[in-house]
Amino acid sequence: MNREKRKRENQWSDGDRGQWASKAEYLLVVAGNVVGLGNVWRFPYLCYKNGGGAFLVPYCLLAVVCGIPLFLLETAMGQYTQEGFITCWRKLCPLAQGIGYGYFMMKLYDFSYVLVQVWAIFYLVFSFRSELPWANCDNHWNTADCVGLEFYNSSNVTGNLNDSSSSATEFWERRVLGMSGGIEELGSVRWELALCLLVSWVFCYFSIWKGIRSSGKVAYFTATFPYLMLFILLIRGLTLPGAWDGIYYYLFPDVKKLANIEVWLEAGSQIFFSYSLTIGTLNVLGSYCNYNNNCYKDCFWLCLLNSATSFVSGFVVFSVLGFMAQKQGVTVDKVAESGPGLAFIAYPQATAMMPLPQLWTVCFFLMLILLTVDTHFVTVESVITSVSDLFPKLFHARGRHEVFVLVICLSFFLLHLTLVTEGGIYVFQLIDYYGCTRACQNFMAVAQCLAMAWIFGADRFNDAIKDMTGQRPFIFFKLCWKYIIPLLSLISFILYMVDYKQLKVNDSYIYPDWAYALGWAMTMSSVLMVPLWAAGLMCVTPGSFTRRLSVLCRPAEAPTRQTEGGKPSEDEVTVELRSSAATT
Repeated sequence: MNREKRKRENQWSDGDRGQWASKAEYLLVVAGNVVGLGNVWRFPYLCYKNGGGAFLVPYCLLAVVCGIPLFLLETAMGQYTQEGFITCWRKLCPLAQGIGYGYFMMKLYDFSYVLVQVWAIFYLVFSFRSELPWANCDNHWNTADCVGLEFYNSSNVTGNLNDSSSSATEFWERRVLGMSGGIEELGSVRWELALCLLVSWVFCYFSIWKGIRSSGKVAYFTATFPYLMLFILLIRGLTLPGAWDGIYYYLFPDVKKLANIEVWLEAGSQIFFSYSLTIGTLNVLGSYCNYNNNCYKDCFWLCLLNSATSFVSGFVVFSVLGFMAQKQGVTVDKVAESGPGLAFIAYPQATAMMPLPQLWTVCFFLMLILLTVDTHFVTVESVITSVSDLFPKLFHARGRHEVFVLVICLSFFLLHLTLVTEGGIYVFQLIDYYGCTRACQNFMAVAQCLAMAWIFGADRFNDAIKDMTGQRPFIFFKLCWKYIIPLLSLISFILYMVDYKQLKVNDSYIYPDWAYALGWAMTMSSVLMVPLWAAGLMCVTPGSFTRRLSVLCRPAEAPTRQTEGGKPSEDEVTVELRSSAATT
């Protein structure tokens, strides 16, 4: 036992990339990653907006035919190859290595979501004040048009609110963001946000500096504590006056909405977003599992946990929005928002109206911080793992991993200082809208399914899963990988391109042309990796065209089984791969 423990502690000394210390750590890290902001601020609003309870029909259907099969595909790919999201393609389908580099570009854009954690930390600090600063208009940043929460709590609500702005909105736009006139006016760095950004990156560094040894331990707290906060907020929300009016708006079914194709597209997008599909994270996390881990069973439980959390989060959000609507004397649809508007305007405004407002605000922002922490450090870790696997001799040596992590964290901290300027919100919105769009995810889903189900072979991959888990997936998974997912993803990709709308901030600010060009460059930087990398490999590989295609469409090197002791051993599927390659 002590010998095995010493071996895990010195995993970088002999080039071994290591494995999860326990199954529990793997499950907690994956759960912490896939359960994030999309569950709290995106799913409830989408459900309300797209037919209430009727939205659960397309959501559940697409979870079954797209979400779970893709979750299994990506997790099993990592576990089978024991490689990150770039080098795994060398062992499966070298022609498709561009998918891995496309994931790499999307991941770099994903780093910008640390800004949500920055905002949440900022709000958390202000939540300990005796009076919440977004509850009144007696602050230096407020304008003459400001309306405080005491206005809504008054029994005599009079006046025209069309030209006014709430104190919560002014705190968000004028105190937190200090919004400039546009992306052309970045302005100066806001030092308070920069300090919160530093705290976020420092926490990220110490969460992953020892690889999965540190991130696995951190997840025991960061993956479980948000559920405690969610439960507390749920109980409090359900006991508020007006809560059930909000829940009625959340779940009342509007069956007519199901005839709208946009509802189905929104459901599919939510599945991809909340399950962390087609972005490489699941490949990396699965690659640290023991070869014989039952990833087939894991995918069902983790997907169920994700969707159940999304559903329960709707009760937390809309019970509070119902209370807020009753206080303001309006209907719930007047206060329902999604994204940052929900987390940093609507919900803080609602908690400020409750008894003991500081307690509920602290609970909410602690939950928000920990939800973003998990997603952020796993995103960074997946990039570091994939790059380290590209250069194992360089980065798998003792001490070098810590230095590499430090360089990455420090570099992106400096780069992200642009996001905490007065015009930083415009930069963030641009990255969010173009860096990892539905089009990118749909394109990667099509490419990944074509590579694995058609070139590598769905039957061969099912054999690999059976060898790892002892269970062969239902034939339904094969049909999804080969036909259903590529077809649905291609349709969604085409509809996105046809119905493309330019990004606007607050439905009024229009970006300059150069910003839209930059946005499309971000989108194409990941999408074009797939065909360009394939074309480049075809050019540098010797032989005739058919010979080059044959070489690049078969595994370049055979995956190996990682045993409990850490020693690789050939399995039956490896022998089959080698024999088929030799025959070819």
